[in-house]
Amino acid sequence: MSTSNALAVAGSAEESVGRVDPIRHLQIFDPDRFDKNRVDVIGCGAVGSRIAMEMAKLGIRNLHLWDGDVVEAHNIANQLFVLRDIGRPKVEALAEAILAATGLSATVHHQRIEGPVTLGNVVFLAVDTMSARKAIFKDCLHLKFTTQVVIEVRMGVEELRVYGFNPRSRADVLAWNSTLIDDAKTVESACGARTTVGATAGITACLAVHRFLQYYRGEIERDPEFLSQPHFEQVVMLRPLITMTRGV
Repeated sequence: MSTSNALAVAGSAEESVGRVDPIRHLQIFDPDRFDKNRVDVIGCGAVGSRIAMEMAKLGIRNLHLWDGDVVEAHNIANQLFVLRDIGRPKVEALAEAILAATGLSATVHHQRIEGPVTLGNVVFLAVDTMSARKAIFKDCLHLKFTTQVVIEVRMGVEELRVYGFNPRSRADVLAWNSTLIDDAKTVESACGARTTVGATAGITACLAVHRFLQYYRGEIERDPEFLSQPHFEQVVMLRPLITMTRGV
């Protein structure tokens, strides 16, 4: 199915199934107040697929999904896909799951981001490599006024990290850049390991979405420096259980 056809199917189905009822979390997040601010999820694997679903369940109406991969058999164990999705573009399978769960359609981009593209108000960065993070930030996020917050995630089997920063803040960008390492060194890092567990991905995704809620409650338009508070880096070690936060 082509991207354009997938969007057409999602749009027509949305009209017939209704939408998720946000009444249980209106005191924390009101989708009407957020209106149609755009949210981009870049990378729809173990963490990104779960972030996208949780954002849709919050009631996000302008959700964009980016990934150039198709679902493979080994993805079923740790990503938000099912057996019938094997062979399909991840973004299309995920958009279909979101529609079935929430009645909301997502815009799909079956591609890797290579070069400048315009992204939304909130960007979740859940790609596989440090080089991809650096390139996307340089081409699409650094000093771009359309994006107010970047939430970036890293995950190993028993360690995870969530970063939230303002791409227009020099202090935030310098602090984030200081955490980036070469891809060759990620083999030695727990957060660069290729072994992943779905349960750890679920924890990582929920912390990332909670980071979004902190950003939302910070009056995003009126306080662009909100993220320069002591939550810049969140680190969780699962064995033994240790949590740490670091500010800019």
